[in-house]
Amino acid sequence: MRLSLLVVSVVLLADQAVKFWVKLTFQYSESRRIADWFYLYFIENEGMAFGLSLGGEAGKLVLTVFRLIAVGVLIWYLNRTIRRGAPKGLVVSLSLILAGALGNIVDSVFYGRIFSESTPDQVAVLFPEGGGYAPLLHGRVVDYLYFPLFEGFLPQWVPVWGGDYFIFFRPIFNIADASITTGVLLILLFQRTFFPPQPKQKTADAEQQVKS
Repeated sequence: MRLSLLVVSVVLLADQAVKFWVKLTFQYSESRRIADWFYLYFIENEGMAFGLSLGGEAGKLVLTVFRLIAVGVLIWYLNRTIRRGAPKGLVVSLSLILAGALGNIVDSVFYGRIFSESTPDQVAVLFPEGGGYAPLLHGRVVDYLYFPLFEGFLPQWVPVWGGDYFIFFRPIFNIADASITTGVLLILLFQRTFFPPQPKQKTADAEQQVKS
């Protein structure tokens, strides 16, 4: 349990610290070049990973409620997994997913209440007079990590997109998104280690108990 709490705490604090800094120092859509392949580029989205969105206010509310329910299920499953003595790698992976989900939920639930609107001409204010830019549960998620690793025109021989201007990697995301993605990839890569097959004798005993 301590390992899980440590992972969740570190990721969540790092994610929120950077988001607060970006929100309070960047104008909307402002970018700052760190390297040719790495920019800090401030945008906001309705709560899905990598800038995806679910349209309308109703869609935003449904998405936030769904994420809250999903986090509740994930916390239950993580606690159950820890109690059963699961491998530390699986605990870390699930904790990364949980931390990322919590990081974006904080934005969705609270940011609309505690921040003013970010615009291309104005930096947001924390706890503005008259309230924030949106009701509770309707906040927007702050994204800022942009990695245009390759940028240029595709060769003409490429089917369909030949000659088009192409940017890889185009999505703009945040630490929470990266944490979720890392956790999922770890589970996919090490699933045989995290979920070893049960010995045949145990399986047979379990089937016998079901029959009886």
